[in-house]
Amino acid sequence: MMKIVLIITGLNTGGAEMMLLKLLERIDRHRFEPYVISLSGEGEIGPRIRALGITVEALGMRPGRPSPFAFISLVRRLRALRPDAVHTWMYHADLLGGIAARMARIKAVGWGIHHNNLSPQLNKRSTLMVVTVCAWLSGLLPVRIQCCSESSRQVHARFGYDLDKLSVIPNGFDLSHFYPNAVAREVIRTELALPSHTLLVGLIGRYDPQKNHAGFFQAAARLHAKMPGVHFVLAGKGIDEHNIEMMEQIKRAGVVSVIHLLSIRKDIPRLMAALDVLASSSDGEAFPNVLGEAMACGVPCVVTDVGDSASIVGDTGRVVAPGDMAGLAAEIEELLMLSVEARHALGEKARARVAEHFHIEQVVRRYESFYVELAKQGEKRSCAV
Repeated sequence: MMKIVLIITGLNTGGAEMMLLKLLERIDRHRFEPYVISLSGEGEIGPRIRALGITVEALGMRPGRPSPFAFISLVRRLRALRPDAVHTWMYHADLLGGIAARMARIKAVGWGIHHNNLSPQLNKRSTLMVVTVCAWLSGLLPVRIQCCSESSRQVHARFGYDLDKLSVIPNGFDLSHFYPNAVAREVIRTELALPSHTLLVGLIGRYDPQKNHAGFFQAAARLHAKMPGVHFVLAGKGIDEHNIEMMEQIKRAGVVSVIHLLSIRKDIPRLMAALDVLASSSDGEAFPNVLGEAMACGVPCVVTDVGDSASIVGDTGRVVAPGDMAGLAAEIEELLMLSVEARHALGEKARARVAEHFHIEQVVRRYESFYVELAKQGEKRSCAV
């Protein structure tokens, strides 16, 4: 039995955190014994991991305030656990977890990168400082570095990360959880008090500068002028009427009457399946989970060409340049103008693409191989010392 310690910056709901949960739900527990450590709190994901019978420990660090006491506790915990490999998730965990593992004399350390855009305009200065230090230490601390997308691998190689250690394991999707659902279409439209024939365009994701919600509302305004019957559904953290900044954006765009803000939802598969088109207006992404989820539900996507978005969608949707909201509106309009049969055919093609390239079971097997390789590389390092 191989003991794996997974160290993550935090366990609030997010793409990396959800991928960790999906991995732990399916990892072969006859071969691997996982143990999870969060540098901060348990968030929403911690209890769900614990429900799988996996130990979760939260060190209670505050964002941007590393605690020496918590760090010492991490080193001591790793020494006590004596894992075969340590896999860190996200920058702060990469840095602190990597140093702690080496202080605990653990050689088999793998980093995990789940970010893509390192623009100073879209990242905190403190985050970029951590990334810079990680780049300096990438030749020393980890034996392997796993990226969630090819674009992320290229970005971090250019930033100074050790190219020879960088590899890609994409996010994966459960096709038994996300699937076309005609009932969901009716249920969501009834909830929104809309006629059953209403066309719905969705943008699913937390309110964040990189998601470019302001740009999406501009695209919605253009589309509304041509197709006033189309409605727009948004969901995620910070997506509600209490978000004053976002409400001003909606008012300026003149689309208040056709925008539906649903905040955090627990029924994302049903919500996805209710859409006619999913849009991504992002200025920066690595591997957006919402695209794979929508495609698995048979929903075609219109995306900006950031991160791996274009390669995920392939020829099953539409791609525009980052920031081109006029283009985004035009491509959404083109998909909505297709016949129902043509749009469904495109959706079926999208689902088939997810099944071929991003099925969760395939992705989990790749993570398992990654851990076996980590342990082997760690053994080689130990023998070389």
